[in-house]
Amino acid sequence: MRWQPQPVPPHARSSGVIDFLVQHFNVFRGLHILAVIAFMAGMLYLPRLYVYHTQATPGSEMDETFKVMERRLLRGIINPASILTLVFGVALILADSQIRGWDFLLQPWMLTKLASLVVLYGWHGFLSASRRKFERGENIRSEKFWRITNELPFVAAIIIVMSVTTKFLNH
Repeated sequence: MRWQPQPVPPHARSSGVIDFLVQHFNVFRGLHILAVIAFMAGMLYLPRLYVYHTQATPGSEMDETFKVMERRLLRGIINPASILTLVFGVALILADSQIRGWDFLLQPWMLTKLASLVVLYGWHGFLSASRRKFERGENIRSEKFWRITNELPFVAAIIIVMSVTTKFLNH
């Protein structure tokens, strides 16, 4: 049995917030994309700062400069953008549930996106914990580690974008 998107009958639709989300779907999609851009920019830049931070002498002026840069990047850009990305993403899911029904969440492309998001937000948590270690002078990771892992957010972004735009294995 193949899954076919079923339109939600008008009598089954809710009113209020979800209707507002449906009516302004493209606005929320645009806001979601903008938040993702800021989130990804920070997620790609922070490990690069860690590469250079590993080369700084602990307690030096450069060490202190990197600590400030990393903290400001995380607190001023990455964290707010990650929250906005999540909020607008949930808004889109709620709107889509009204438009297509909840079954789209079980499609392989969407499950792939959601799994990639779990990895990306987990990496965000790891980067945050690593920043705190750098702050305390307890970094145990090498420059090579940070260079290699610097591309992980981009790999996640490729998987997420391709899963959504191609909707592979969509039934």
